[in-house]
Amino acid sequence: MAKFLIGLLTGVLLVFLTIGLLFLAMLRFRDRPPDIADNSVLVLRLDGDVPEKTPVEIPFLSGAQTLTVTDVWMTLRKAAADSRIKALVVLPEGLGGGWAKAEEFRADVEQFRKAGKPTYAYLRTPQSRDYYVASAADRIYLGPQDQFYLKGMRAEIMYFKRTLDKVGVTVDVEHAGKYKDFGDQFTRSDMSPETREVMNLLVDDLYKNLVARIAEGRHETPEQVQAAIDLGPFQASQARRAGLVDELRFEDEMWNDLKVRLKVRDLKKVQATAYVKVPLPKRLQGRERVALVVGEGDIVRGDPDNPASDENSLASYSFDKLLDEISNDSTIRAVVVRIDSPGGEVTASDDIWRQMNLLSKKKPTVISMSDVAASGGYYMAMTGDPIVAYPGTETGSIGVVFGKPNLHGLYDKLGITKDAVQRGRYAAIDSDYRSLNSQERQKLRDGIDDSYKDFVTKVADARHRRFDEIEPLAQGRVWLGSEAKARGLVDELGGLDMAVALAKKRANIPASEPVTLVMYPARRSLLDLLFRRPQQDGLESRLDAAFHGMPLRAWIRGGMLRMEPYWLVVQ
Repeated sequence: MAKFLIGLLTGVLLVFLTIGLLFLAMLRFRDRPPDIADNSVLVLRLDGDVPEKTPVEIPFLSGAQTLTVTDVWMTLRKAAADSRIKALVVLPEGLGGGWAKAEEFRADVEQFRKAGKPTYAYLRTPQSRDYYVASAADRIYLGPQDQFYLKGMRAEIMYFKRTLDKVGVTVDVEHAGKYKDFGDQFTRSDMSPETREVMNLLVDDLYKNLVARIAEGRHETPEQVQAAIDLGPFQASQARRAGLVDELRFEDEMWNDLKVRLKVRDLKKVQATAYVKVPLPKRLQGRERVALVVGEGDIVRGDPDNPASDENSLASYSFDKLLDEISNDSTIRAVVVRIDSPGGEVTASDDIWRQMNLLSKKKPTVISMSDVAASGGYYMAMTGDPIVAYPGTETGSIGVVFGKPNLHGLYDKLGITKDAVQRGRYAAIDSDYRSLNSQERQKLRDGIDDSYKDFVTKVADARHRRFDEIEPLAQGRVWLGSEAKARGLVDELGGLDMAVALAKKRANIPASEPVTLVMYPARRSLLDLLFRRPQQDGLESRLDAAFHGMPLRAWIRGGMLRMEPYWLVVQ
């Protein structure tokens, strides 16, 4: 019997050992860089929301590697210097995210084109973002019978008051700043005058940028482009007559055209998801290391015992630990902190702000803002270091908000009652069974006003301005990067190129000297995914998705928030 058990145990161990070795071999094979042949063409597919932070991927189950914004940036610069890569074909289709990322991708394509290599774009039923990126190419193709949805721009905000009325729910909201109208989505059914004012200015600036970049790419005047957009959406033939595309061809015909232009019989297509694994050429490798750390998602405190559980948030526990690790790494010469966050919990924002300032004292630091760095996302950047934003980055929103639901009406409909006893004047301030009374509301106002004053003071100190200069720019108002630059809330307009150049300058690294970028957080392994807690991706994440990406998890957890007042769907 003993021999049988020993044999059985040995067999089980051998099976697991064999599986482990096979798994490691598969990982090594998967991560091996591809062989790049001469006459290769880089194929860049851009669809959906391109993340800033590298997601967890399961080998052989998750398909091709997911490209991040930084991957796209690095890949195109690497390909521009690679003599084996003869051209670039961009395939944008259903590109999501904000306009700042679209600006980055367009600038990346434009930078590649400066290497003198043909740059083609093939469009499939393009929306405005797709065409915005494609307009940097020297040839734009569209299917002969396709549709072209360039038709202008609108901003939508979703309101829930009438729905809440139907189910008997009211929401108490208090905020500091007349533009900090986060709670309006729960207390109104349309835009307030302040919201409409901001929305008009935001859409005006985004639309001007769209028109200007298309005009630049198509060698037209802004007036000509605007007149063309007013005729959209288009059938393919109409888009061609309007000068918005160059050719109406099927995709294989585009490839034949590219062969003719390159004067070759055969082209090797290299997907960007594979090319990203190709090592940088030696002339682009630097001895000096610059950290590029990504802070993405709504700001929460997170779980100190399980950092991997906050995969979709910017959790202060794990992010602070990451910043501390970088601070104490003697091989890191400078740091670029990349922020893509609408804000979140006050305490978590404050924790990250402190760690950011500790990092700034140890390392030359530059802030690079992506689609949105508003409210807590802007607060955490208040270190006094240079801030780089895109013209379309949503930023500012310097304000504080608090809200809680009153579910009494809903409970009545369900036949639920609550009865309670209490000690302490404000013991029921967070009760979901009644609205705030006047004393409780004033108590909250005092705390919100104090937090707001602290926020404005930190911005004034970091931006080297007086309090009374910053406060009129605060009030919870969202600015685009171009507006924020004009008002001194950011320092430069640009993307990753600008941020890295500033980091090198601050670290006294010659501008012409290449550097090695070290990504934080690093790509997560399968083990990280296996050991994360599944409940973090439960109800809260499903609600986030259902409400168009609105970061409800910070709202659900309660407390005062430094949160962007609304979530734009700009189409």
